Amino acid sequence: MSEVKVFRVRGEIRKPNLQTKFRKEVAAVKPEHAVEKVYAELGSKHRVKRFQIRITKVEEVPFENIENPVLKKLFGEESVDEQS
Repeated sequence: MSEVKVFRVRGEIRKPNLQTKFRKEVAAVKPEHAVEKVYAELGSKHRVKRFQIRITKVEEVPFENIENPVLKKLFGEESVDEQS
């Protein structure tokens, strides 16, 4: 069974009326899955097509550096269960 990790995906959105950088943390098994999840979420929330999103960096985030409070709580409880 694969272990789920937290990845931080950085990039930029380039639409004619919107150019902005983003940083998003997602839970995924592999970096490729994290990128797919970011494409899906940004496309859904901001109506951005995949060709308008440029991913610049994907990195695995250790537990101490997780910024998303939902992911931090989720993975904090998992690590406590594993130690028991």
